[in-house]
Amino acid sequence: MRNITTQIYLVLLLRLTTSVSGFVRTLSTNAVTKSSVPSTESHYHCCADHLLHNNVFSYLSLNLSSKKRSTELFMSIPNDLDTATSGFASIARLPFGSIVSSSSSGKKYRIKKLYDIEQNKDCRQVRERITELDLIVETVVPSAPNSRQWNDNKVASEINGVPAMVVVEVTDDDKIDKQVEEEKEKTFIGSDSIMNFFDDVYGPRSAVIVDDVDDIKSRVAKFLIEVGAYVPAIVRSGKGEEVASCALSPNTPRPEKPLTLYSYEGNQFCRLVREVLTELDIPYELRSAGKGSPRRAELAEITGGSTTQPFLIDPNGDQKISDSKEIIRYLYRNYATFTPPNEGLGQISKTITPILKPIFKTLAPLQAGSNRENQSEYQSEIADAKAAIEKEISSEEIVVYTYSLSPFCTEAIQVLDNLDVEYKEISLGKEWVPFLINEGGSQKRMALAEMTGQSSLPHIFIRGKSIGGLYEGLVPALEVGTFWSLLAGKEEKDEQSPNIELTDLPDVAK
Repeated sequence: MRNITTQIYLVLLLRLTTSVSGFVRTLSTNAVTKSSVPSTESHYHCCADHLLHNNVFSYLSLNLSSKKRSTELFMSIPNDLDTATSGFASIARLPFGSIVSSSSSGKKYRIKKLYDIEQNKDCRQVRERITELDLIVETVVPSAPNSRQWNDNKVASEINGVPAMVVVEVTDDDKIDKQVEEEKEKTFIGSDSIMNFFDDVYGPRSAVIVDDVDDIKSRVAKFLIEVGAYVPAIVRSGKGEEVASCALSPNTPRPEKPLTLYSYEGNQFCRLVREVLTELDIPYELRSAGKGSPRRAELAEITGGSTTQPFLIDPNGDQKISDSKEIIRYLYRNYATFTPPNEGLGQISKTITPILKPIFKTLAPLQAGSNRENQSEYQSEIADAKAAIEKEISSEEIVVYTYSLSPFCTEAIQVLDNLDVEYKEISLGKEWVPFLINEGGSQKRMALAEMTGQSSLPHIFIRGKSIGGLYEGLVPALEVGTFWSLLAGKEEKDEQSPNIELTDLPDVAK
């Protein structure tokens, strides 16, 4: 696969620059009100300087809570940047959520349900404690604002916010009536309520910092802990926040039997998988296996000796997968309508494409030779190119025109590969600039522009019909289902919201 890391780093740099400049502006102007902000760690009270504390946390709270959400911010197959930022998020939260504590004793409860959003700061605090207490969550319920799990079951109106946890006391009676068990259930809403429950049942979390208000090191350490609570949401911005467009359709396949995930909160690779489970709106059983957990022996017995996490068990397909990338690839192939392309490139496309379109429109005819004296020769070459295109797009059900060095073309090909559909790729060269485009490529590019109004690549045709490029063509077509209807030879009833039944979709989309 062609390297796209450079483009992704540009997106991260843009985000980081925006965040830092806003942060500095907030500190220098003291624009944010000096209201009291709740402490991220409910068991550690920040003793840092009052002015700095209020400016920093007010800025972070306001910017993270008011950020406009979009289903365009979705996870794809993780790349090096995803791994690095996830690792940084884990480092920022040390020592929480990695090591099993020795205080998990006393009265026992089963955690029946945990209503959770992976990127939510308070949910993360609860999951960290679950790792430290080495607990099992029978069902983690993805609860993003646009989650069907959250909304269709009327959970949102009953619970009114995340995190929320439903527990029942463990009894010696294995045959307890389900109705009786439900009557004994206890529901805790909000991180403070849940953390207080954990403290009451298992004892308070061991202090990692000596509580000395006069010690500058203690004050700084506590301040850094609070700042660290916001780091994962910043470096993993847009991931694990909402259900992605590839899982919003009612026709999106759902697992009949629950998945099981061996994971612990502080693991950077586990985070990548949990983000996708949130975005695909898939409930699962969480079996925590942090460092020092006896459950790692259980995992080693299943795997034949390895305790590598994450580890996914899917009884629906009789699958046991340990590599995070393979797990995510499997989840998209089986429980989404398509595998999303890279989100970083999507942001670049949204920003750069409107700027480049008029430039491409001007350069395409010039590059094809429109300014030459012999106009009849130019028109003849364009006509020949159009004829060649007509022949090519009728030769296969899916035809894709690409540049070999274009990351956007690479992503389009990857999306099609993940759909397991046959297609014909026609390269016009390495790129559109002179000396990199193939002989005749400029004329074919101009012919495409005259035929469809689009000169940029990739350019995708289905059964001879142009659907456009990657982010403005292929992805929207997959989101609403027109891709499959066109491939099946059916006319689009409504390009915005086609009425496509589940039986219309091929097996790969079911």
